[in-house]
Amino acid sequence: MDPPAQKKSKMDTGDDSYIPVPAPSAENSSNLSLMFSLREEKGSLLNALKPFQKLGINMKHLESRPSKTNPGSEYDFYVDCVCPPEIKEELLSSLKSHSLSVNVLSRDPGMDEVPWFPRKISDLDRFANQVLSYGADLDSDHPGFTDEVYRARRKQFADIAYLYKHGEPIPHVEYTDKEVNTWRTIFCELIKLFPTHACKEHNHVFPLLQENCGFREDNIPQLEEVSQYLQSCTGFRLRPVAGLLSSRDFLAGLAFRVFHSTQYIRHFSKPNYTPEPDVCHELLGHVPLFCDPSFAQFSQEIGLASLGAPEEYVQQLATLYWFTIEFGLCKQNGQTKAYGAGLLSSFGELEYCLSDKPDVRPLDPFKTSFQKYPITEMQPVYFLANSFENAKQKLMEFAHTIPRPFSVRYNPYTQSVDIIKDKSSVQNLVSDIKYEVDILQDALRKLQ
Repeated sequence: MDPPAQKKSKMDTGDDSYIPVPAPSAENSSNLSLMFSLREEKGSLLNALKPFQKLGINMKHLESRPSKTNPGSEYDFYVDCVCPPEIKEELLSSLKSHSLSVNVLSRDPGMDEVPWFPRKISDLDRFANQVLSYGADLDSDHPGFTDEVYRARRKQFADIAYLYKHGEPIPHVEYTDKEVNTWRTIFCELIKLFPTHACKEHNHVFPLLQENCGFREDNIPQLEEVSQYLQSCTGFRLRPVAGLLSSRDFLAGLAFRVFHSTQYIRHFSKPNYTPEPDVCHELLGHVPLFCDPSFAQFSQEIGLASLGAPEEYVQQLATLYWFTIEFGLCKQNGQTKAYGAGLLSSFGELEYCLSDKPDVRPLDPFKTSFQKYPITEMQPVYFLANSFENAKQKLMEFAHTIPRPFSVRYNPYTQSVDIIKDKSSVQNLVSDIKYEVDILQDALRKLQ
């Protein structure tokens, strides 16, 4: 039996890069979201934070990431704080004296209760390259760590992701014979199990991918071709990524029906094992179900629920993602089937998850979101949903408990997120709903 096909999701579910700080409210204060950059020098962060302490400004959220422009030598810091309007300029001026750059991300009138998060699909460019691990660098226990040729190849894939911007075609990759042989080993083993172990939605779509996107044992499909097909099915699209993103960033992409996908392939020496998601995991595990409308909406709901959510709830949503989209089981025609991509891309764990060895529990987001899990071995616990629709409904019930003073709605026409928090935004929503209801009523009349 092979090891799990992946140890990690593309989102890092750890919370060590996030430092939530309690912030008391004040009647004359408002939210301020900003980002500043520092060199990797001793004491640089301490000096940059002194203005906050001096001015009595409380931070609600502090997050660090390697710089997008100078990875390895500079760091970007994202801050959410409560700041009285009369000292905002003093704060910014003091911060600029200690930083390489300072950018205000959100100071919209009437939006003080809304922290910054991507509002339109192109905003994903801001953090798509802020990978937390892997990318072109490999851990010492990675199968390809000592393989200089493989490391150079990984850098080529990382460069594609780093240079990519929204709206551009995903660059074509000529995969090597070794890479195609690795794909062939995985592909041939999995297609033997899909008919009996995968959910019906996966089995319905997979032949269509073979027909339309070149899913064959001797060919690794191109992300651009697959992305275009996905968009024609459900509006989901692929975006190349170099490595693991933070939970918040990865989930934010799902809110826009964007799936951050790796383009590299695991090391040829261990075709049945990879310590991080690779193109086999993405294309064989994730892509087929993103073609299904119900699953696509379920995935997007997780992303929408994460926007502007407190950090502890983002981590709970990340756990729900792990036990559903990555390692979920569902009931179909009285039988248990796999729909999680981590299962559908690992023939060893695909067999194991449907055996009598693991503990299978009913999906309950209020309990599942606190379940601990290993990332280096097969899962001892899985969660079973009655259906995608049932899982989606339970997730929406969970999302309603997230303490946000606003609601969000994805606008497919503008590919942006609308914030619903005042009378005007509610009226706009009602108008849109009324239009949809009119179409429904017209269709019902014609049916009668």
